[in-house]
Amino acid sequence: MSHSSPRSSRRRAVALGAAAALAAGLAIPLAAAPAGAVDGGLPGSELFLNPWSTTLEAAQSLRGQARADAQLLGSIPSADWFTDGTPAEVEAAVDDVVSAAAAKGQMPVLVAYYLPFRDCAQYSAGGALDTAGYQAWIDGFAAGIGDRPATVILEPDGLGIIPHYTTLDGVTEWCQPAEVPAETAAADRYTQLNYAVDTLGGLASTSVYLDGTGSSWLNVGEISDRLIKGGVQRADGFFLNASNYQFTANSTYFGRWISSCIAYVTEVNPGDFGSCGNQYWNGGPATEWNGTTMSPYGEWGPGDADLALNVDGVESRYDLILGGVEPTTRFVVDTSRNGLGPWDYPDGVYPEHEDWCNPPDRGLGLRPTTETGVALVDAYLWIKVPGESDGKCYRGTGGPLDPERGMEDPAAGQWFAEQARELIALANPPIAALDCHVKVVGTKIGKGFIAALTVRNNGTSTLDPWTLTWSFDGTQKVVKVVGGDVEQEGANVAVEGARSLRPGKTAALVVTGTGAAVEPWQFHLNGKACTS
Repeated sequence: MSHSSPRSSRRRAVALGAAAALAAGLAIPLAAAPAGAVDGGLPGSELFLNPWSTTLEAAQSLRGQARADAQLLGSIPSADWFTDGTPAEVEAAVDDVVSAAAAKGQMPVLVAYYLPFRDCAQYSAGGALDTAGYQAWIDGFAAGIGDRPATVILEPDGLGIIPHYTTLDGVTEWCQPAEVPAETAAADRYTQLNYAVDTLGGLASTSVYLDGTGSSWLNVGEISDRLIKGGVQRADGFFLNASNYQFTANSTYFGRWISSCIAYVTEVNPGDFGSCGNQYWNGGPATEWNGTTMSPYGEWGPGDADLALNVDGVESRYDLILGGVEPTTRFVVDTSRNGLGPWDYPDGVYPEHEDWCNPPDRGLGLRPTTETGVALVDAYLWIKVPGESDGKCYRGTGGPLDPERGMEDPAAGQWFAEQARELIALANPPIAALDCHVKVVGTKIGKGFIAALTVRNNGTSTLDPWTLTWSFDGTQKVVKVVGGDVEQEGANVAVEGARSLRPGKTAALVVTGTGAAVEPWQFHLNGKACTS
């Protein structure tokens, strides 16, 4: 499996030229979030919606349906990825995001993706040159967070792909780069991850989650061993299904089994990973020890007539071996693209099985939330930014076209308009189009700007009252608004309309302000995102 390396999350002002205007969207009204909203870590917190996300950045160069799709996806919180830069540069980039989140009382989700030889130099190659370079980068990352709340998704693939690694079963894995010393590669990886866990986890308000791979990848015992070696007992937990497509139900069972295995090998029978029930043979007391490999192409559950989807055997094994010991290691699940589960790869069609790489006809999954109601599950997150490409997928052919799609896929991390359309059209649960639109026409005047905003209500209900909100990208200040009453707190602006706004109708605002004129990225009407 490989992951994208999204564009830098540092926000950028884009000059409007002849059409100077207001700035990007704000997800909530001007009133501050409740005090303590993120004091307890990730569970129960309000996720940060970045008004300068790479998704909204992509929308600026798109038109028509593709632009509307990107703005719709940009209205839902996704993780911000940090993949390169010097320690000073990553500190500044992280600080940008964390500062904006703190101003709204929201929880930012930050992906640290900079391990040496990440992704085994495949689609998302890059990262630090050595352990010292990585530790310095992590120090910068931590400095950018400081004592403010943040959640760190630490190194997707970091425990799934380790150079020159030998499994518990004595199998030497495929990633064997000549550039990395075979005798020290695995130990170095654990040194790097443990340093990151201790450095980031040592901050006052930071939650850290390690790579737990996914339900179609490493077996439960193998990943449990790697998580323990990587420092999961000093972290807040682990993450699953990053940039992948496995059903949420399957990931939830898989995560619970990992947590149970960790409890078993640390509290009941130290080191006995081989007794941990796993997805590759699911027999147990409840099935009279009949078992098989579990299928990723259906949702797992209790009592299923199809043994390949039945969890009773594994569940009963843990009941047997744990006794009264309760699993406590928590986890999060990436639901950004798993609404329809994984692509059932056609046998014998392509030379390589690349079901992870821009598979066709997938859909968005559960919306991000930190209130799951599921034991041990801290959150459903969009770790992978939906709509960003996994890479140029050739499926074992010579390229340059993706033979399944009949086109050349964008490079890893670049916007993939065709895939974004699929994810929205096939979302499960379904997702509605944005139901408001803001048209902006502006002119730069000296050291300030004047802009005419036309706000259209495309919904089915009359809005009375209504408030339009957005965020500036710097020190801009609204001086006057014709057609509404304005409040501004820092970069966040809220304008309350002078009269009701009926379905299908428009309202006009004229905004005058000081500071740089910037291109609008997104507005929100009564807290709901608009196209523009």
